[in-house]
Amino acid sequence: MSGLSTFWEAVADLPHLLHYVQVGAWRTRVLEIEPVGTEGGSETVVLANGTSGHIEAWTQNVRALAEAGFRVIGYDYPGHGYTTLTDHDLEIPEYEQHLLGLLDTLGLDRVHLAGESLGGWLAVKFAAHHPERLRTVILSAPGGRVVGEQKVDKAQSVSVQAVTEPTFENVRKRLEVVIHNPDKITDELVDVRRAIYSQDPTGQNMAHISVLRRPEPRWRNRVTDEDFAAIPVPALFVWTDHEPTGDEAEGRRLAELIPDGEFLLVEGAAHWPQWEGADVFNAAAVAFLQKHRSNA
Repeated sequence: MSGLSTFWEAVADLPHLLHYVQVGAWRTRVLEIEPVGTEGGSETVVLANGTSGHIEAWTQNVRALAEAGFRVIGYDYPGHGYTTLTDHDLEIPEYEQHLLGLLDTLGLDRVHLAGESLGGWLAVKFAAHHPERLRTVILSAPGGRVVGEQKVDKAQSVSVQAVTEPTFENVRKRLEVVIHNPDKITDELVDVRRAIYSQDPTGQNMAHISVLRRPEPRWRNRVTDEDFAAIPVPALFVWTDHEPTGDEAEGRRLAELIPDGEFLLVEGAAHWPQWEGADVFNAAAVAFLQKHRSNA
């Protein structure tokens, strides 16, 4: 567990604000971190989580991004984290609408969008529909493809158990689905998820946000090779050597589809490269973002 920060360690001495903004029907939890060592005109990186994720999934990354001179925005989706729980199924267009509304509410014109898993899925679709709002995308183990039976699908059953019985052990099992090395699951991360999951004792919210794992909704929201080939902004495509949805060769193939794409392999990680391989991820992400600054 050495080398992993707690959330407070990551942000404590940085100028930051953790607050709520109203985006449509959703009372949305937002983290804003000001860039270090810049005087105005800094560009913004927005962080988008995976299914059942929350701002804290980026604990190992926010400091590196801020210290590189970027304003950092983390947020919880509808039905996720401490944003309003949902009473209906959520599909990609609603996540897109919420993100667009969030950018408008915060007065953000064009941003760099970093998404992991569901966040990468969202980023691919958002780039197609709102390219004028993006500078770049970072796709960290992006979801959304239809590839048949996947090991990641076991997240469904362990998610339900973690929500309806949010013991330390059950929530830790849920995190073991996405984190390859169990030594890299911090007690803080488990405790944060326990608190979040405890808001949903019936499991109804989890069912509504897990709908994209069902075949029919997944198919109509799917990400195709053509979607990767149509990404209109520079992209950093991040993959791992233990990714449940495909091997290294598949990751490289997908990255090569992107017109202005770069590939990064994070070794010793599963579905959370930004967490398990934070040093490698942060170095590559910062280099990529700095290369594509508007004044670079």
